[in-house]
Amino acid sequence: MSDEPLPGPDDPFARDESAQDEGTRQDDPTPGPGGPPDAPQSVGGFLGWVERAGNRLPDPATLFLIGTVFVMVLSAIAVALDWSVAAELPKANPDGSVEWVPTLGPDGEPVVQRPVSILDAKGLYWFISSLVSNFMAFPPLGIVLVGMLGIGVAERVGLIGVLLKLFMRFVPAALLTPALVFAGIMSSFGLDAGYIVLPPLAAMLYRAAGRSPLAGIAAVSAGVAAGFNANLLITATDPMLAEFTQLGARTIDDQYVVSPTCNYWFAIASTFVITLAGWFTTSFFVERRLSRVSPEEGGPLPAAEVEGGTHAIGADELRGLKWAAGTLVLVLGLVVTAIVVDGWALQGFAPELLANNVEIDRWVRHIVPLLFFVVVVPSLVYGARVGKIKNDKDAARMMVESVRDMAPIIVLAFFAAQFIACFQHSGLDRMAALAGGQFLGKAELPSSGLVLAFIGVTMVFNLFVGSMSAKYAMFAPIFVPMLMLVGISPELTQAAYRIGDSVTNIITPLNAYLVILLVFMKDVNPKAGMGTLVSTMLPYTFVFTLVWCALILLWMQMGWDLGIDGPLTYDPVQ
Repeated sequence: MSDEPLPGPDDPFARDESAQDEGTRQDDPTPGPGGPPDAPQSVGGFLGWVERAGNRLPDPATLFLIGTVFVMVLSAIAVALDWSVAAELPKANPDGSVEWVPTLGPDGEPVVQRPVSILDAKGLYWFISSLVSNFMAFPPLGIVLVGMLGIGVAERVGLIGVLLKLFMRFVPAALLTPALVFAGIMSSFGLDAGYIVLPPLAAMLYRAAGRSPLAGIAAVSAGVAAGFNANLLITATDPMLAEFTQLGARTIDDQYVVSPTCNYWFAIASTFVITLAGWFTTSFFVERRLSRVSPEEGGPLPAAEVEGGTHAIGADELRGLKWAAGTLVLVLGLVVTAIVVDGWALQGFAPELLANNVEIDRWVRHIVPLLFFVVVVPSLVYGARVGKIKNDKDAARMMVESVRDMAPIIVLAFFAAQFIACFQHSGLDRMAALAGGQFLGKAELPSSGLVLAFIGVTMVFNLFVGSMSAKYAMFAPIFVPMLMLVGISPELTQAAYRIGDSVTNIITPLNAYLVILLVFMKDVNPKAGMGTLVSTMLPYTFVFTLVWCALILLWMQMGWDLGIDGPLTYDPVQ
């Protein structure tokens, strides 16, 4: 597959323009109804409609404010109308039938999820008293600020520029997109660092190649977000999900053990399949569509404006790069020593546990501050060697400029944090998850239909409950035992959940990092809004969903284990 955008309409739903009036054709020098030949063409079709409709909405910060008010009002209505959802679990009868029975709490009473009003005196006090803490505890905020400090220095001293030249020299142009999608997928090993580090780098690479920087951001972000649960390595996500799955499985079988490696083979295969799917989507949908957008709105540069000699590295740059490489080796050596030597700072597990008593290596838990040192120290050395940094004031100035550029991120983060915190505090997210899960559980579907339906439910609720662990904490006690009773293994339920949780990450406003992605897009296209983001990323959701569902159905058909100690089936008759 070529990595260049394929010729054709901007998206599959666009009308055929081959029969346009002669005055609108590109080879006609006479301006017609469509404007002069070099005027940017409007993007049509379904995705164009999505973009235009979305961009007519208020500013994203205003949208989150409106969403916060809506959740507050809905929580009060839910309390006034006494809405509730009773938690139930499936139980096998001796005759083989399955019935749903109430879940009992520690006091022996049925567990009922009820809403919490945010408009009564207690709720309003919570909102006012937690306004600052919601903002300060917003997951991406600290990661973004720390990560972008290091990247900002690297960019301003020119280190990122020379590294991009090296990347373009050794990576064939035809493989630029799959390389970026693959890098995005693999970044999940560093938890959420890929959301911050990779999109601006991808934009620079595509711009240097004369291609749409928006397409670069889209390709790498699809790998980071929609390909989150694929990887060639065991990540921190694996033991966490395995713990939740095991708790759900022990509702049926109190001796059942779920291994952190139970989805490993499937994750490896998914890495390559999703890389190819991302490559196809970028070339066939995203770049084809953006090829008709002006450079000022994120489209590709005209051939005459693409800088020549992009791959040339000057003598000063080469010397600085050697010094930076030597410094990088030294810093990495210190980090590795701190990880492997007993008693050193990064050896062992993190004292704070991620979720549900799951132990995570210290260095994995704190990958972002480590990346800061790995980036900023070589950058300072490079800057000093090439003459960009002459004293400490130059270094401080570059960091100040980096923070100044992050002002839009900080504003968006404040309003997004309030919306997400209110939705969680209201309990409406858990009520919706319980109601949807139990409805699906009571439907009579074949195994393949149940797996696909579970993926669909997860996709839908991922639009409202952004946290992967919080959502699975609600889903696992319902779906894992329910599917075990019809012969589906807990490991297969977990794999299906990971698909549904991934593919809608790139279009849900409750993905906290989506607001950060929007800021990166606005750096390329100041007119970009939520419509631009959703219309650009929606093709990845469609394609990834189809491809990943086909993969898991093929896996079930072939009877392959999902990983080490990862069976597909469970025999409910023990």
